[in-house]
Amino acid sequence: MTERNIGPKWLSNAIFYEIYPQSFRDTNGDGIGDLNGVIEKLDYIKDLGCNALWLNPCFQSPFLDAGYDISDYYQVAPRYGTNEDMKRLFDEAHRRDMHVLLDLVPGHTSIEHKWFKESCKADPNPYTDRYIWTQGWFEVPEGYNALCGVSEREGCCVVNFFSHQPALNYGYYQPDKPWQQGMEDPGPTATLEAMKDVMRFWLSMGCDGFRVDMAGSLVKKDVEGKGTIALWRKVRAFLQAEFPDAAMVSEWGEPDKSLQGGFHMDFLLHFGPSHYNDLFRCEHPFFGGDGDASAFVAKYVDSYEKSERKGLICIPSGNHDMDRLARTMQGVRQKIAFAFLLSMPGAPFIYYGDEIGMRYVEGLHSVEGGYRRTGSRTPMQWDHSANAGFSAASPEKLYLPLDAAADRPTAQDQMGDEDSLRSEIRRLIALRQAHPALGNLAEIDFLPIAENAYPLAYVRSAPQEKLLVILNPSDRAVTLPWDRPLGPAVYALGGKIQKTENGLSVAPLSAGFYAID
Repeated sequence: MTERNIGPKWLSNAIFYEIYPQSFRDTNGDGIGDLNGVIEKLDYIKDLGCNALWLNPCFQSPFLDAGYDISDYYQVAPRYGTNEDMKRLFDEAHRRDMHVLLDLVPGHTSIEHKWFKESCKADPNPYTDRYIWTQGWFEVPEGYNALCGVSEREGCCVVNFFSHQPALNYGYYQPDKPWQQGMEDPGPTATLEAMKDVMRFWLSMGCDGFRVDMAGSLVKKDVEGKGTIALWRKVRAFLQAEFPDAAMVSEWGEPDKSLQGGFHMDFLLHFGPSHYNDLFRCEHPFFGGDGDASAFVAKYVDSYEKSERKGLICIPSGNHDMDRLARTMQGVRQKIAFAFLLSMPGAPFIYYGDEIGMRYVEGLHSVEGGYRRTGSRTPMQWDHSANAGFSAASPEKLYLPLDAAADRPTAQDQMGDEDSLRSEIRRLIALRQAHPALGNLAEIDFLPIAENAYPLAYVRSAPQEKLLVILNPSDRAVTLPWDRPLGPAVYALGGKIQKTENGLSVAPLSAGFYAID
């Protein structure tokens, strides 16, 4: 088994906790979470077993897209605190042997960013080519939306997603119009240098790296990703020279490309070809007990082989863009889902509140561009005090309404219950850290799985040990072909898994990890 260089040593056993800062913990009573609230809860996160944080964007923003529309990359948004508070968060995390990734949004800014305001001017200036502008008014590029009629200069500005998110200019891989610049032209080169400066600023303050938003989308007309890979290789060279311990995790969804670009790990997307939603978020999810994992396994193996069997594909429990896990599964099935998430290669990511089974809150109006995602962004439920311990503000001032159900789960209750979901996750994390075969870099080999079949089984391998993982979230007993000796269980949940003449008899709603030769 070959040695793998994934960058900073801490990333090899990192288990991330994603914090949507607006909703995590409010310490000043304004109804919005803040950085001091994150600092206050670091011991809670560490007690769970997570040793790394990913914070959604905390920078100055008009918050039309929950902070993914940045107006100043160098300033913490006042509602969260100050740059000094961010520095204190880095220091307090490091004091606990924890690490912090900030969310880097390199593809676009807010229309309120000074770069965009300068770029809108007709007279040439250093920011004229910071964004992608067409030559003619109402000339909307094919395949893109554009801002029209917002500037004194001629032309429209390409936007990436919402209409208030003008696309930064990193060039076109194959420019074919006069206004499309190549990757090495002065405008795209200056944009990349500006983004390096942003990274340099926060890394120098103590940030441990970045989760990069939509990392594969920067170079335009780059169907095969070759231009974007080349761009990120330049970033990797810069980091190796100045910040060799900085960790980089991409939201790309194609690990064979992102790893070529110099990222250490790739974040599995909930859209596109991954079949991630087949497991957790569809009409019949596999971990809901009546679904199909075969397409996911096939695509995962394909990506795994293309990335030279580097198990660096991060699978999240959820995030701010997805429905809560509890919307499609409850009870023991949630525990089995986490037995999967915490036994797969790559760094696991746990979305705040998923560890206590927080629910998707139905029927909320869109807030900060959340739309249907809004129900997954509600305040963390800490205890039974006012506003579930999230904030001392009056309820109408809260960033979002709380889950109003009388039986809503709380961290306080779950920490005091050994049978709770949080306690199960805590055990699974401790088990993962104690067994090399369950580590971020250990290898994986799936056992064959047919369409709509159960269980899901795979072998995790490290030089020191091998473990067979068996997961059956269905409500029926199934048989797993297995003709090799089966050692003792290092983890068992639910019904029994037993050796028979035909293989292994796997009880309904069960999971087990077994030592094998």
